[in-house]
Amino acid sequence: MSRNIWVVSDTHFNHANILTFKDSIGKATRPFSDVEEMNETMIERWNSVVKPGDKVYHLGDVLFGHNKQEWMNTNWSRLNGSKRLVIGNHDNVRFFTVGGFFKKVMLWRQFNDWGLLFTHVPVHPSTLGENHRFGDKPILNVHGHIHQNKSPEGNYRCVCVEQTNYTPVNIEELKND
Repeated sequence: MSRNIWVVSDTHFNHANILTFKDSIGKATRPFSDVEEMNETMIERWNSVVKPGDKVYHLGDVLFGHNKQEWMNTNWSRLNGSKRLVIGNHDNVRFFTVGGFFKKVMLWRQFNDWGLLFTHVPVHPSTLGENHRFGDKPILNVHGHIHQNKSPEGNYRCVCVEQTNYTPVNIEELKND
């Protein structure tokens, strides 16, 4: 039995202020009564799909708040899977690399055989090269960062929790075959 691979971004665990963010029509972008409800919902939905032997690529902006070490020590092990981090703009690289919370920490991850490029921020098309391909595969830029907003036009897919019902996405849904 092969392991599943999952992708998620912008969990912002423990980030109380994100509960005050509104979309363009004034609706709360995270409909939770408090940070504990948000954290518990994301942990529950993560574990509803991710099994202990699975791999999870977190595309950045993992955790906020003053008690990062305490939160990680108490809650991180509750999340199933072997975790890898594609660094986000709000991630403390030293904290995550020294803390041993992630199996690997990287700036991006390519899956050439599947035509996937994992990044935190959507990559500008000029960065992808003239033909936007890995060999015979068109590149799909799987990213986070933009929360509830739309991805750029073209081969982009946002896996921010606001767009995935706070649940990691299986790589089979993303493969660019």
